[in-house]
Amino acid sequence: QVQLVESGGGLVQAGGSLRLSCVASARTFSRYPLAWFRQAPGKEREFVAAISWSSGRTDYADSVKGRFTISRDNAKNTVYLQMNSLKPEDTALYCCAATTSSWYSTIRGEYDYWGQGTQVTVSS
Repeated sequence: QVQLVESGGGLVQAGGSLRLSCVASARTFSRYPLAWFRQAPGKEREFVAAISWSSGRTDYADSVKGRFTISRDNAKNTVYLQMNSLKPEDTALYCCAATTSSWYSTIRGEYDYWGQGTQVTVSS
């Protein structure tokens, strides 16, 4: 069983930055591809970014490319999401997820473990 705990959310003005963190409980954390998803009120949960277990590969939703960066520190069992140039449409609950598959996915159903999320609110 893997427990994921996110932090770093908050209220920020448009154009600002936030750095989200997600700490995992599992000692096997380094084996899992990881991702960030987000869910805005009244909308479905959507893919934001993903990273392979070795950090060798990353993937991003088109809406965040060039603004967000996903990274991980396996020694600290932590995955990060650096968010720059934030927009009001980035407002959502951000959740990290881990999959026991060998490769990451952009599909939420492919992930086995989820955190509770951290709220990001961007004001205009």
